[in-house]
Amino acid sequence: MRQVLDSFFSYLENIQNLTPSSIDRLARLSSVVRLNKNEILQQIGKTCRTIYFVNHGAARIFYYKDGLEITEYFAFEKDLIIRAESLFTNQPSQKGIICMEDTEFISIPSEPLFSLFDSHHDIERLFRKLIQNAYVETVRRIELIQFNTAEERYQALLANHPEVLQKVPLKFIASYLGITQVSLSRIRGSLS
Repeated sequence: MRQVLDSFFSYLENIQNLTPSSIDRLARLSSVVRLNKNEILQQIGKTCRTIYFVNHGAARIFYYKDGLEITEYFAFEKDLIIRAESLFTNQPSQKGIICMEDTEFISIPSEPLFSLFDSHHDIERLFRKLIQNAYVETVRRIELIQFNTAEERYQALLANHPEVLQKVPLKFIASYLGITQVSLSRIRGSLS
């Protein structure tokens, strides 16, 4: 497990320099969670109390609307995956997190992590940057939906996540783009 965490902390240090003391405190809080394809990381209706990073594999955030399963977000290697609206409000989430393949997560419980922010300002800065980046990505996704065609959204997804076609079934890609699988097939055909 230590090798997995060392690699993870190297990645985090590219975002924010961390003191040895901060790395030690984070290491003591962190654990590795391994789930199989189609296993649920977080159930719908549960309150999010943990911050997860995908170390290897792929996961997605999903919800149900009018009986249809909708994909909101894909997470690949080194991506943060949380239910922010639940984590920060301490309310149950209407969304769940599921693995799209065998996936290894780094798990950090939020309450002890947040309690470190006052004494370890570098940890606070790191997570502020991570949350800011996630917020910007969310705004970009909303703007893609508002201002771009389905074809442009598909091309942007491929540009930002070239691995998506190897890791994600087309029905989830279509759902994420807000289109039917038939429309996605047409788009893919026109781009071939």
